[in-house]
Amino acid sequence: MEKLDDRSARRNHRRYERGLSRAPQEPIDAHTFREAMSRLGAAVHVVTTDGPGGKAGFTATAVCSVSDEPPTLLVCLNRRSQITPVLQRNGILCINTLAADQSIIAEVFAGRTGRFMEHRFDTGAWSVLKSGSPVLQSAIVALDCRIIEVKAVATHNILFAVVEDIRQRPHGPALIYHDRAYKRI
Repeated sequence: MEKLDDRSARRNHRRYERGLSRAPQEPIDAHTFREAMSRLGAAVHVVTTDGPGGKAGFTATAVCSVSDEPPTLLVCLNRRSQITPVLQRNGILCINTLAADQSIIAEVFAGRTGRFMEHRFDTGAWSVLKSGSPVLQSAIVALDCRIIEVKAVATHNILFAVVEDIRQRPHGPALIYHDRAYKRI
């Protein structure tokens, strides 16, 4: 039975490789894709950094776990963002998951209030953990990380970061972004 499974696995792998080598089809247009993505609910995070490149932060929903050994997360950021070179130089970040009542913090760090870079930190109470990145004291969870790899994909960088410290608050409702609006869950 084991030999049959091995042959079957090799055959499936060859089919997979053939599928990858097919001529690419015309991609979906950006507007249609953004509309579809707006319907995927996601937790709202403020990603922060501080160091030789400066102090900065941005709102993100494109955050997810990669592995638990070592504990690794990924964050997606548009390469044209003013924060991209700051993160590259600092090499650290903190992912602060927002509570349901923190939509104003999300708006500030999304750049919708006119506050930029370190002036965004005038909103909320901040401290630091191991890396020195700003940690929102009222975040549901704060994951303090060191960036270990950056991959460029299309218009964005995917930042892979190892978690070096965690601060958790007691359980409470989280802030979610869905259908272009903040919601609580």
